[in-house]
Amino acid sequence: MTWDRVAIVERQLDSYLETAGPIVGRLAADAPLRAGGGLTAARALAIFEDQLASRQLDVAARELKETNRSFYTISSAGHENNALIGARLRVDDPAFLHYRSGALMMARARQVAGSTPILDTLLGVVASSEDPISQGRHKVWGSRQLWVPPQTSTIASHLPKAMGLAFSLARAKRLGVASGLRADAIVACSFGDASANHATALSAVNTARYAVRLGQPMPLLLICEDNDTGISVPTPDGWIAATFGNQPHLAYFLADGELDDVWDAVGTAIDHVRETRQPAFLHLRTVRLWGHAGSDAEQTYRAVAEIEAVEARDPILRNAQRLVESGAADAGMLKDLVRETRERVRAVAEEAARRPRLQTTEEVVAPMAPHHPELVSKRAATPVATPDERAALFGVTLPESVTAPTGRTMAALLNAALADELLRRPELFLFGEDVARKGGVYNVTNGLQKRFGQGRVFDTLLDETSILGIAQGAAHIGLLPVPEIQYLAYIHNALDQIRGEAASLQFFSSGQFRNPMVVRVAGFAYQKGFGGHFHNDNSIGALRDIPGLVIATPARGDDAARMFRGAVAMAIEDGRVVIFLEPIALYHEKDLHEDGDGGWLTDYPPPPEALLPGEVGLYGATDADADVLLVSYANGLRLSLQAAKRLADEHGLRARVLDLRWLNPLPSAAIRSHAAEIGTVVVVDECRSTGAGVADAILADLAEQRIGRRLASVRAVDSFVPLGPATSAVLVGVDQVIAASVAAVGRRRHATGPRS
Repeated sequence: MTWDRVAIVERQLDSYLETAGPIVGRLAADAPLRAGGGLTAARALAIFEDQLASRQLDVAARELKETNRSFYTISSAGHENNALIGARLRVDDPAFLHYRSGALMMARARQVAGSTPILDTLLGVVASSEDPISQGRHKVWGSRQLWVPPQTSTIASHLPKAMGLAFSLARAKRLGVASGLRADAIVACSFGDASANHATALSAVNTARYAVRLGQPMPLLLICEDNDTGISVPTPDGWIAATFGNQPHLAYFLADGELDDVWDAVGTAIDHVRETRQPAFLHLRTVRLWGHAGSDAEQTYRAVAEIEAVEARDPILRNAQRLVESGAADAGMLKDLVRETRERVRAVAEEAARRPRLQTTEEVVAPMAPHHPELVSKRAATPVATPDERAALFGVTLPESVTAPTGRTMAALLNAALADELLRRPELFLFGEDVARKGGVYNVTNGLQKRFGQGRVFDTLLDETSILGIAQGAAHIGLLPVPEIQYLAYIHNALDQIRGEAASLQFFSSGQFRNPMVVRVAGFAYQKGFGGHFHNDNSIGALRDIPGLVIATPARGDDAARMFRGAVAMAIEDGRVVIFLEPIALYHEKDLHEDGDGGWLTDYPPPPEALLPGEVGLYGATDADADVLLVSYANGLRLSLQAAKRLADEHGLRARVLDLRWLNPLPSAAIRSHAAEIGTVVVVDECRSTGAGVADAILADLAEQRIGRRLASVRAVDSFVPLGPATSAVLVGVDQVIAASVAAVGRRRHATGPRS
């Protein structure tokens, strides 16, 4: 028994075309394949050609792999009936596609004159830098011209952002933000039957239905390409229909049978979504030929008879039979078309394999984290709201009028900053759990919905995956989302929406697609025992691990306002994804050293004052005679300033305190400069000791640069944060900072002698 199943399936088609009898009568080009059907002979033949092109692309990818010239062999073989979806959707219907969408892409590209989908696909397969979407960074289905943002996931993690875009179409129109799409555009999203079980997929489906229940438009076509298996795990018979076929607020359509039957079912589903602006679940029956990928030894988990039974259901073979039997084409025509397609794809494959590939680090990372400080600074400064507009927003007393010694808290200044940005940027909108009517758990968004309306500030359901999906989808069409994640620990429920989707989009689309956003996250610990570990999460390691992600962490109210403006400007100008980490314990803090001193209250810096990455805060001894440099952020800044006073009062030591402000990218140049000047460095890192914060990176950089002879750190214990007073046993305290500083300076004095 041969296991070259590709050749077997190819011969199966050839054999049929060799032996097929003559047609009884040739259909006219505009005649339907069956009475009452919608698919004409000419359209059916064009779709069949697109299906053949997709099939031969899969063949070519495997042939190139045999000579080490291809790097991707997950095929669309058996899924070719998705070409009917590609033919029936419009090019201005955004499409987030499954990785077996080859035929869909071929049919979609047919709508655009001059497109070259075969070459484009093969350039991706061979990882050429001339691949028009990813430039060789990954094989993805994507095209700016065809409105297909590239997806890399295999677990349906693209469904939430497809849902988010569908949700945002009406909102963009309501806010006067031009999306570039027609008023009746819909969003399509395809995925496999195995992925339909993933929590991410279920989250998106649930939110789509939830929106309909609330009376909101949700023009989303969910396309489940059901081939009955997930790699080696069979999907139970009837599972997809039973799970999604009777859900309220979700229309279900089955696309199965002959080519023209599928055509009509697809059209009915698309028309439903377009006309009702409500979601539909299109259940497309497919088969999977040739295993999961080229490396998948399917015979190890499937019997030969089962493999042969699947091959007998090859849609290319079935569609060829339907074309001949209906009179849309004769076997000779199809034989010529098969031969010509094979020759054309093979020739293009040879050409693609000769094209250049990415070579340098600079080429690879170029689109991942664009940053243009001068342009961002200009963006932060414009537009400027007029005095009358601000007076109408805030009333007689502008937020900057409340000055020291009373000052205002971080929560109050953030609220004012949010209001100012909402006022001057009509595309910006704010959403999340409890942010609207309640004004946020910590009152940071209080009153914003009343001022700006439900179109700009609104509550969502309790689902972080959907919140971040809405943000991504909205950002695709020109809106500027500012979602709130209620607590830092909650973002881990949906981290792949940042890691695998939002932060990777510019990288895998070579900057052609962007999803700018500023994600507000309440985080860190020190809430005086409240809430336990889920509300006192002191680990940012999972965020710092994400390439290209910006992490802003203000400690003071004035910095929070300026940094938020900088974050918004980076999102708009460079398309960046920014995590804006707000220290919960400092939201309403007023004092620094003792009760009633008001040392943590600050004045409101009016727009357009802004801060950008690399701009640090400095406190304390600024001359070269400082004894120790304390490097910290967030709650650690307050602890460091408290320690600096006691070091001076109790030990006669002068400390310079550096507030990082930005945790990704770290302000390494500033750290190096001050560390080189002082020589003794203590990093005060409120996050857990092992990989959860920034101390590892800072100390490693200084050591590698041979800067600073006495390096130390104070970090939290590797423990979840307990409830109540026990928090002090695991979190960083002022006494620890003092002890570490005294010890580090003591080593200096032991080495150089006492300072006169």
